[in-house]
Amino acid sequence: MPTLSALLTRIALAACLLAGAAVMAQTNPPAPGGAASGPAAAGAAAPGASAPAAFRPAAILPPIKAPEAIANPYGLRALWAQGDWIARVTLLILAIMSLGSWYVLIAKLVAQSRMGGQGKDANQNFWKADTVRQGADKLQPASPYRFIAESALEATRRHDGLIGQVDLNTWTAQSIERAVATVHSRTQEGLAVLATVGSTAPFVGLFGTVWGIYNALVKIGASGQASIDKVAGPVGEALIMTAIGLAVAVPAVLGYNWLVRRNKVAMDTVRAFGSDLHTVLLAAGNRK
Repeated sequence: MPTLSALLTRIALAACLLAGAAVMAQTNPPAPGGAASGPAAAGAAAPGASAPAAFRPAAILPPIKAPEAIANPYGLRALWAQGDWIARVTLLILAIMSLGSWYVLIAKLVAQSRMGGQGKDANQNFWKADTVRQGADKLQPASPYRFIAESALEATRRHDGLIGQVDLNTWTAQSIERAVATVHSRTQEGLAVLATVGSTAPFVGLFGTVWGIYNALVKIGASGQASIDKVAGPVGEALIMTAIGLAVAVPAVLGYNWLVRRNKVAMDTVRAFGSDLHTVLLAAGNRK
């Protein structure tokens, strides 16, 4: 008669066999119509049949889509749309200052280039003429060199009356100097705009910065939370205002210094022309 331990061993073996059969039944369900299953059926299956479901590879996952680009809520468009009227007026002032400085810079560059060409024309044509009158007629009507020559000729013609009591040399020199000073004054036109923009634009941008920080503090106080979403917009506006102010001021300062240097070179040529003209007029007066 089997012992108790032998019975327990047999019962455990039977339970294991039943569990294995249940797993095989779930893994290989019977085919419709009573088709056979198991190793025999597997052996009878076609060579190209697919593997059991338990051994099939995992389904291929769909490709992961890249996250859509989120529009920047703190750019220039948001600054204009969300800013109050003070911020918008500040932006308009900076835009006007920038446009004015660039207009002056381009206009002065064109005028200086034209003046350089007129200086070359005067050196080539004026001194080859027989008289000062003929040399002045060869110059362009808007040329500053012709203006100086006309002023010198007018001084020699008006040397009578009270003016006649002044030495011709002194009177002619003063007339040429006044003409050169007039030309120099014309070359300085517009430079004050660049100087003003270069010195005030950073402070206008700083005002926008202060106003943006003020709005940030107001939003913090109203919401009671110092979270980044409450202060990012106003602080971003403040930083943008500072950047715009510097972007307006730096070209104006650089353009001002550049134009002043070019004016100095051009005026050296004009003064040399006036000095040579003075010498020629004196020599012509002595011959007479």
